[in-house]
Amino acid sequence: MSNVEKLPVAVIGGGPVGLAAAAHLLARGLSVRLYEAGATVGASLRDWGHVRVFTTWEQNIDAEARRLLESHGWRMPQKDAFPTGEELYRHYLEPLAATPEMAAIVRTGARVTAISRKGLDKVVSAGRETRSFELRVESDDGSSRREWARAVVDASGTWTQQNPLGAGGLPADGESALRERLVYRMPDVLGRERADYAGRRTLVVGAGYSAANALLDLVQLATSNPGTNVIWAVRGINLSRVYGGGAADQLPARGELGWHLRELVENGRLELVKGFAVSAVTVDATDRLIVTGDTEQGPLQLEPVDRIVVATGQRPDHSLTGELRLELDPWLESTRALGPLIDPNIHSCGSVPPHGHRELSHPDQGFYTVGVKSYGRAPTFLLLTGYEQVRSVAAALAGDLAAADDVRLVLPETGICSAQLPSAVLEVSAGCCGGPAPVSADACCIADLEAQDAGQSGCGCKAAA
Repeated sequence: MSNVEKLPVAVIGGGPVGLAAAAHLLARGLSVRLYEAGATVGASLRDWGHVRVFTTWEQNIDAEARRLLESHGWRMPQKDAFPTGEELYRHYLEPLAATPEMAAIVRTGARVTAISRKGLDKVVSAGRETRSFELRVESDDGSSRREWARAVVDASGTWTQQNPLGAGGLPADGESALRERLVYRMPDVLGRERADYAGRRTLVVGAGYSAANALLDLVQLATSNPGTNVIWAVRGINLSRVYGGGAADQLPARGELGWHLRELVENGRLELVKGFAVSAVTVDATDRLIVTGDTEQGPLQLEPVDRIVVATGQRPDHSLTGELRLELDPWLESTRALGPLIDPNIHSCGSVPPHGHRELSHPDQGFYTVGVKSYGRAPTFLLLTGYEQVRSVAAALAGDLAAADDVRLVLPETGICSAQLPSAVLEVSAGCCGGPAPVSADACCIADLEAQDAGQSGCGCKAAA
C-alpha cells in the first residue's frame, strides 16, 4: 500500500448526503475524515428547520446510516410521517454524528476553502494521479491548516450560494446595496419571524418549492392578520412545474403543495405576476421597496412592498476546486455526465436514470461531486438520489467495481408531463419512463403512451390521475 493509499478519504459537508457517504466509507473499512463548515452537522438543513419536507422519514434515511444507528439502539421515527428539517437533524443527523464511529471522524467548524493535488497546479499532467489531495481548512478561530487525503467526496451542497434577484443570473440594479433588506432563504413566517411579515406586504420571487412554502405560509398568516398581503412574481409563463402533477404525483405531499398553490391563485387569494423578469430594486420616499421588471409589454413597476423573499434557487460554489481538473456541464454546472440526464429545459417528470461513481467523477481521479451539488443548478434533487450516489462512490473507492456499477435508483414521479414543456425542447431523453411525450399526448412519456394504446394502465405517471 502506497503512502497516498494510507491517507483518509475526505468528505466535505456534514449534511444528510455527506454523513451517508462517511457511513458507507466506514462500512467499507476505509479511513475517513468529514469536514463541516457549520457549528453542527446539518447546518444548512437547520437553516430551514421549520419547513416540513414532502418525503417521509423512510425516504430521508440512508440504509447504511440506519444500520450504524440501529447498532447503537436507535429507532426510526414513524416511517410514514413527514419530518421538518429540524426534526431530521434532532432525530437522525445529530444522533448519527454522535455514534462513536462518526464522532471520531467528524470535524465541525472546519471549512474547506481550497483543494489541489499536492505540489501541483491544474496545468501539470505528469504524475498527477499519484499525488494526494491537499486541502486548505479554516477553523472558526480564523486559523488555517493543510491536510491531505487519498480521495475527496464533495457533498458541500448549494444552500449557501443563493441565486440573485436579478432574472439574468446577475444581481438586479440596486440589489447589492439593498442585500441586507432582502431574504435569500425560507423565512419562518409562522414562527420566530412572524412579526416581520404580519400586517405587511411581501413579494416572493421564484417558482420552486421554496417559493411555494413561503407563499402558503404567508397566505395562512394573512388569514389571521389584517393588512398582510402577498404578491408572487415569476419569470416564466407556464407554472406547471411548481403547480406539479397533483394527484398523479407519487409523493402526495409534493402534489398537495402545488395543488394548494394553484387553488390560492385561482381563488384570488394570492396575487400573481407572470412573465416578470426582475431588473431593479429601489427604495421609495416611505422606505418601502420598489421592484421593476421586464415583461413582454415592456417595463413594469410593482406596487411598493415591505419585504422581498428571494426564492430563485441556488448554484454550486466551485471556487474551492479552482486548481483541480473538473468536467462540468457548461450551463447547469453539474457533473458533465449528469447534465443531459437532468437538464430542466428538457426534463419535467422529476426522475433521473440510475447513476453512480462514473457519472460523478472528474478528470482528477479520486475526486467526486455528490448530492445536490452534483446537480448544479438543476432543481430536482432528492435525498434518495444522493444516498445511491455515495453508496456507489464508496464501493468504487474500496475497489468493488461490481457493486459500484450496480446502481439502482427508483424515484417517485411528479406526475408532470414532458408535453407541458415548449415543443422546442422536447428531445429524446430517459428523464421520464424512457422518453418525452409527443406534444399532443396526454401521457408522461412515450412508454406511457404506448402502454395506454395497448390497453394497459401506462408506466405509472398517470395511474393516480
